[in-house]
Amino acid sequence: YCGPFNQEYRKLLIKNWQKENKSRGIPFTFNLDLISMLAEKTTIAEWNLQGLPSDELSIQNGIICTKSTRYPLIIDPQGQGKIWIKNREAAILTSEGKSPKDLSVTTLNHKYFRNHLEDCLSQGRPLMIEDIAEELDPVLDNVLEKNFIKSGKTLKVKVGDKELDVMKGFRLYITTKLANPAYTPEISARTSIIDFTVTIKGLEDQLLGIVILTEKGELEKERTSLIEDVTANKRKMDELEENLLYKLTSIQGSLVDDESLIEVLNVTKITSEEVKQKLVTAGETEVKINSAREEFRPVATRGSILYFLIVEMSYVNVMYQTSIRQFLALFDDSMEKSEKSPITTKRINNIIDYLTYAVWRYQVRGLYEEHKFLYTLLLTLKISLQNNRIKPNEFMTFIKGGAALDLKACPPKPKNNWISDMTWLNLVELSKIPQFGDILNQVSRNEKAWKQWYDKEAPEETPIPDGYDNAIDVFKKLLLVRSWCPDRTLAQARKFIVEALGQKYVDGVILDFQEMWMESDINTPLICFLSMGSDPTGLIEGLAKKLKVDCRAISMGQGQEVHARRLLSQCMTQGGWVLLQNCHLGLNFMDELLMTVTEPAVTVHDSFRLWITTEVHPLFPINLLQIGIKYTNEPPQGVKAGVKRTYSGITQDQLDISNMPQWKPMLYTVAMLHTVVQERRKFGPLGWNIPYEFNQADLTASIQFIQNHLDDIDPRHGVNWSTVRYMIGEVQYGGRVTDDFDKRLLITFCIEWFRDEMFQSSFRFYDKYEIPSCKTIQQHLDFIEKLPPVDTPEVFGLHTNANITYQSKTTKDILDTILNIQPKESSGVMGETRESIVLRMAEDMLSKLPEDYIPHQVKERINEMGALSSMNIFLKQEIDRMQRVITCVRGTLTDLKLAIEGTIIMSEKLREALDYIYDAKVPPTWSKISWDSSTIGFWFTDLLERNTQFRAWCFHGRPHVFWMTGFFNPQGFLTAMRQEVTRAHKGWALDQVVLNNEMTRYGKDDITAPPPEGVYVHGLFLDGAGWDRRNSRLIEPPAKVLSTPLPVIRIFAENQVAVYDPKMYRCPIYKKPRRTDLTFIATVNLKHNSQNENKWIMRGVALLCDIK
Repeated sequence: YCGPFNQEYRKLLIKNWQKENKSRGIPFTFNLDLISMLAEKTTIAEWNLQGLPSDELSIQNGIICTKSTRYPLIIDPQGQGKIWIKNREAAILTSEGKSPKDLSVTTLNHKYFRNHLEDCLSQGRPLMIEDIAEELDPVLDNVLEKNFIKSGKTLKVKVGDKELDVMKGFRLYITTKLANPAYTPEISARTSIIDFTVTIKGLEDQLLGIVILTEKGELEKERTSLIEDVTANKRKMDELEENLLYKLTSIQGSLVDDESLIEVLNVTKITSEEVKQKLVTAGETEVKINSAREEFRPVATRGSILYFLIVEMSYVNVMYQTSIRQFLALFDDSMEKSEKSPITTKRINNIIDYLTYAVWRYQVRGLYEEHKFLYTLLLTLKISLQNNRIKPNEFMTFIKGGAALDLKACPPKPKNNWISDMTWLNLVELSKIPQFGDILNQVSRNEKAWKQWYDKEAPEETPIPDGYDNAIDVFKKLLLVRSWCPDRTLAQARKFIVEALGQKYVDGVILDFQEMWMESDINTPLICFLSMGSDPTGLIEGLAKKLKVDCRAISMGQGQEVHARRLLSQCMTQGGWVLLQNCHLGLNFMDELLMTVTEPAVTVHDSFRLWITTEVHPLFPINLLQIGIKYTNEPPQGVKAGVKRTYSGITQDQLDISNMPQWKPMLYTVAMLHTVVQERRKFGPLGWNIPYEFNQADLTASIQFIQNHLDDIDPRHGVNWSTVRYMIGEVQYGGRVTDDFDKRLLITFCIEWFRDEMFQSSFRFYDKYEIPSCKTIQQHLDFIEKLPPVDTPEVFGLHTNANITYQSKTTKDILDTILNIQPKESSGVMGETRESIVLRMAEDMLSKLPEDYIPHQVKERINEMGALSSMNIFLKQEIDRMQRVITCVRGTLTDLKLAIEGTIIMSEKLREALDYIYDAKVPPTWSKISWDSSTIGFWFTDLLERNTQFRAWCFHGRPHVFWMTGFFNPQGFLTAMRQEVTRAHKGWALDQVVLNNEMTRYGKDDITAPPPEGVYVHGLFLDGAGWDRRNSRLIEPPAKVLSTPLPVIRIFAENQVAVYDPKMYRCPIYKKPRRTDLTFIATVNLKHNSQNENKWIMRGVALLCDIK
């Protein structure tokens, strides 16, 4: 039963079995060692020589594999189990006098799979089925279940429609490359599933062997021959003992008369003396060898950390697959190329430094831009954890912060409102680390100094108050910065990386196609992961031209397999490169492609190379990814890089195609617009509500349109701006835009930039960004080169605070990803298990959970208030939804408690809830019927506050001022209000009544009576702008203040058509920071002090009900 589990669970199972035996009074051996009971040491030593790692888990796997009655199904992502089985079978076949090639290796989709199966059954040969997915061929059912029919002395089995003999010698092995497959109960029952995934310890021992073999070859050879000798000697002893026992049992007459027996006794005695002597010598030598080996262990440990981090990255993105063979090649290379030194410690450091950088470079090349920094940070954290420079609880504080805490259960924060809730929770969590034990009191006592430090543009560069600056190291400082200013976390993390690993890990790696080509060979494809706006085809073809190689491209898709096959066979025999584009559209062909490249049927020409481009696809074959060189080629970031890229693709002829003076400035403006609309995406909802995939085709079409337009116009009348704006803002780029407010933004850009003023020398997109007056492409490129290397958000029409939003979002994404890929079995801080932590949280939440609404009481109250009033109908619907949430939460938490205690079975949903609650996130079953929230602490606080509002309204009468955030359906609330107003006025029709609003200067506590008509609403936040309370209008926000709470706003209804007022900004209200049609509620009019509302549209100003 132990097969599918890892080492920890296997030990737990054995412990539990022993507990059961004890409680039921069943006698059993204490300190039972299963391995020595089930396998002889000599057998295990042989397995180790055949390539089975020598750690405990692997040996147990070997025992299950050879002793189990069911055929083994081996989960083997690194392919080590497969290598061992092949070597073991070869040894068995050789000892039986057969050829080692008798082991048939096949796959389920091999065209001769049935033949292989039938041949092995009827000829008594072993069969290995490699790389299966999550399903097996039904043909195997009878074989796996061993439904054999006895016919005379032979066994027969039905395979499909044939009846075959099952000859002695038939053995079946099934392997899969999937790291975490989900097999059906039927497969689990028919096969013996064994987890052969390499363990950190197992890999470390293997790598140590490689290091010693390279550095101290004679030692490792001596050790190997020693193991072989010892194994042979022990085997000899066993044989002699068996022979002796046989003689003793089969003798007739007196023992003394049998000369052959005395001869055997003599030989046994002499040999056993010799063997004992040899074993003593071997023991001494082994101690000597092992102490020499241990010196080099740090290299193996570092190698093991690096490989397991690579494995973790495959959870971030399914395409990041690196095989252990590729890793071992890098490891060998590092041993060879790193600087030699006679001093062992120096040599060890040289290898470690070289290896870490080589693996980092290799891995970073194949990661998307957004994951490169994540990988480098994780690498630094893992190495620091292993060096004990960081403790596990500090690591968890760094990635989780105070997300799991409940604000109401924490010490109260200082009265002044400048510290956000999230920051305070982070500080509470941070205060659990000894060095920061007093931080909450220090912040309260020395508030002014902390505020000054927090308000600095780059706090991490300035001294920290209360003497922390010299008292803590770089990582502790990173924890402090992460708690206070998430937007500065990455800047401080860079310092941490530089301090721990060195400057070169922070500088980017420039992709060199020629270097990659030299690294590859005829069996190694080069795989490019595509992303928005990136295509390496031009660069590959350019390199082919430079190297004078023929390069042919084919774009995959339906029916393209035939052409790809033809092209492959042609280039493999005659030489040249094949470029298969968009391979995610031809997944069926990929397995065949893998076979063609790894086991070519013809002699392959030396100049043959296979280049592949593909988007991320969960079904892309892992094997292909594991043999290939992976790289990404993403578009550069920033205005300078974007405009430069556009102008690199324009020829001098294109620039001179029109002699109209408007042509060159308009061309540059389109290039600028193209870059700005793409760059705004990184600012999240402030940039675009929906991130659109604007691409090269939009730019080309816009340039073509401008060229055609200038050819058609009358020079005396000039450019028809409304046409240009319509074509670019509504058609070329606007054609992709689906959100009304995004459309408004795009048209605003066109109005601001495409007008007669753009031809004047004083025109600026923003300070330092102007339109060049150049004649040639080279002059344009020189001008672009002088643009600022880093763009302020104001270039894109946003406020500088937008950068904080962007940096905070990036930090959050990185920390969330790190949290998601952490192994789930680790115990929490102070040795508490995940289960006990979640149990405590569940009990805490259950104790605070509001009581259920009693239906008849709610009905009575609503009848008293007026059952047909639209607002009361709305209240009834909201209470029903609230009750559903309370029931669901109570159900989950109660079941979770029972499941943790073991009273009921832990179902898939409960397991998921446990993981989410432990990670301080909201379980999907809850968020599906409620509202979004970043952490479970905020979500639960929300639940209590929402419930308070509904209870007060239902049982104590209608409130004077409403908290709109607390409604499930705020649109319904405003519609109910419109209905109420319409009914109060005779002759008004609901479909002609529009919403209007009036800003007050009151806080919610200043309101003592309801408005004469409409509703008072509080709790809205202004995102992207500040608010002038005295004049009730929009102003620039203060630095670092991302959202401003608005005073109470009166929303009412009028029976008239809305008139556009240029002094008003039509501001959308959204439920959450994620701005989509689903979270949109309504628009309100806000006063501003600009000429028109364009500035605020480009700022992305909106009202949010909730900013968490």
